[in-house]
Amino acid sequence: MTTPPGSTTIRFDDGASYEEMMGRWSRLAGDVFLDWLAAPPGLRWLDVGCGNGAFTEAIVERCKPGAVDGIDPSDGQLGFARARSATRSVRYQRGDAMALPYADAQFDAAVMALVIFFVPDPAKGVAEMRRVVNPGGLVAAYAWDMHGGGFPLDILGKELRAMGAPVPKPPSVDASRIEAMRELWREAELVDIETRQIAVSRRFDDFDHWWRTAMLSASLGQRIAQLAPADTEWLKARAREQLVIAPDSSVTGTGRANAVKGRRRSA
Repeated sequence: MTTPPGSTTIRFDDGASYEEMMGRWSRLAGDVFLDWLAAPPGLRWLDVGCGNGAFTEAIVERCKPGAVDGIDPSDGQLGFARARSATRSVRYQRGDAMALPYADAQFDAAVMALVIFFVPDPAKGVAEMRRVVNPGGLVAAYAWDMHGGGFPLDILGKELRAMGAPVPKPPSVDASRIEAMRELWREAELVDIETRQIAVSRRFDDFDHWWRTAMLSASLGQRIAQLAPADTEWLKARAREQLVIAPDSSVTGTGRANAVKGRRRSA
């Protein structure tokens, strides 16, 4: 595939690091997302790009599913997912979001959690989700509002760009726009389309806790590790200035995601 200008390959292979950094953020947004979907119990779910199983676990715990499948391209992430006690009944397998290894109409709901901007051809990924759900089935996704500053580490990304340092981007970052998500669902001929924003916050013990967690980011941590020590200290100072730090030294981080849902037209 061709990588768009300004993007790099962002790999998620360490399930434990992902859990501490993005898994917890995903669960915060994912809980709101699942409440919004208001899906009835007993459905057959497919979690596309399930990663280390953070969102899959939320499906199991909150939605009373009849069955859940999870698919992801990373063996490392899948290994972590399979070790979760809450998701032992989930059928995990390695696979591609643009070529789902399932026959037509196998599921009642297909979802993507913080994934759509990593799919090289988002339209193909949405079409595949539509294909594998039953008529009337649910197709939904949420993604950080990358252009609107919703990524939880947007502070660091902005400061790195101000330094002239290349910042890794997902290959399909424009797919995180709420209007783009709505259009992708329309192009897939889904109906009853709705969109919304999801705002979340996360508490850290202090700035050092926030920084250590940020350095686990697959998109920014390695890039920051390449900076000269003086540049790293400058970046930390700039981040500290912009974060909300309480009198007890705790730090509140924020994130904002765009979400979309629709249904496959009934036969």
